[in-house]
Amino acid sequence: MTEHFVTVLGQRLHYRWIAGLVPEAPPLVFLHEGLGSISLWRDFPDRVAEATGCPALIYSRRGFGHSDPLTPPYRRPRDYLHIEALEVLPRLLDHFGLHRPILFGHSDGATIALIHAGGANRPVAAAILEAPHVMVEPETLTGIRATLNAWHKSDLPQKLARHHQHVEGAFWGWADTWLDPDFHDLDIRDLLPRITNPTLVIQGDRDEYGTVTQVESVTRAVSGPADALIIPQCGHSPHIHQPSVVLDATLTFLDRHLVEKAG
Repeated sequence: MTEHFVTVLGQRLHYRWIAGLVPEAPPLVFLHEGLGSISLWRDFPDRVAEATGCPALIYSRRGFGHSDPLTPPYRRPRDYLHIEALEVLPRLLDHFGLHRPILFGHSDGATIALIHAGGANRPVAAAILEAPHVMVEPETLTGIRATLNAWHKSDLPQKLARHHQHVEGAFWGWADTWLDPDFHDLDIRDLLPRITNPTLVIQGDRDEYGTVTQVESVTRAVSGPADALIIPQCGHSPHIHQPSVVLDATLTFLDRHLVEKAG
């Protein structure tokens, strides 16, 4: 395991690299949530890499973790998810020479994975998506407003500061963007039919930021094989709340689709 920095489009990004036991296996690329970072994945990427033998890349997007900070005002452009999926991620993959990755995305990262798979015109071996957002639901905004309230009234800033070197920019770059009325027309459902790779969508039945409509929108529209897993009594971060369940589902999904395709 190594931790380093790479510069992509003028942005210095912090990354971890896990050398796989099977170097020729498809590389795993972990795409974190809206307030996520390398450290907020905890040891889950290590567990997946060990169980699959795949090498793995985990990185913090600009404004998060120890990557370059945002500059005030922190609000991101309306198309920031598309920029990450279609401009930053392809260059990052090219830098490391990664082809046909397995994209493992959580929340914002899952949306980035979908946009990349459907719009980048690059091969993707498989996509595993936790709590993706394909459109903005009222429940999404309610959850973000609750987190905003926690920012003002709880120790959330201190907790997030353990994972983000520039915590103000990390938080407001997320909250201000998602609560901007101009952002509420986010809708990537038109991209979904272009996705031909196998896709697994995972969501907790107590997700604070979305409903099962997000899952159904993906599984019904993608052109490739699609599986869904709704985890009972689980919130927005299944790999934290139910890591063994997510790991088992991931291994079963990859064994079935990638092994069958290889055969």
